Amino acid sequence: MAEEIINRVASSKLITLDLEDFYPEGNRVVFDIKDWLFKEIILKEKDFRAFVNDHNWNQYQGNYVALTCSSDAIIPSWAYLLITTKLAPFAKKIVVGNLETLETVIFENIINQLNIAIFKDKPVILKGCSNKPIPASAYTLLIQKLQPIAKSILFGEACSTVPLYKASK
Repeated sequence: MAEEIINRVASSKLITLDLEDFYPEGNRVVFDIKDWLFKEIILKEKDFRAFVNDHNWNQYQGNYVALTCSSDAIIPSWAYLLITTKLAPFAKKIVVGNLETLETVIFENIINQLNIAIFKDKPVILKGCSNKPIPASAYTLLIQKLQPIAKSILFGEACSTVPLYKASK
């Protein structure tokens, strides 16, 4: 008679936390204002305001938007604020920066709202492989939130984890 195969991972107290499960749907868009600048370097207020007023903002409905300027222009902060007043009714989230900054802010909000009570005194695996762009900073934020309550924190998959933290007894 063959021995029964027992899945020790499934019967363990390990809890796997996969940030990909929290990845919000919606397009990520980079909004580059350089094309609205005179010679892609100088912001002329009157012309800039005209571009802002004439632009079709509906196209950003439900999108996550990163505002940036890819030229070496010096952009006054009010320019990003003016654009934000037009984008706010349509976009899910707006940041000044690149797509990595955008994902970091999105995940910072998700992690701040995450109910971590189920992880109290439990060994937690932070799933490492992801098909979606989870920023590295999201894992550092998550560790900071879990470390005070988790028994241990590991990174990877249940079959091959890297130990990161173990609470002292």
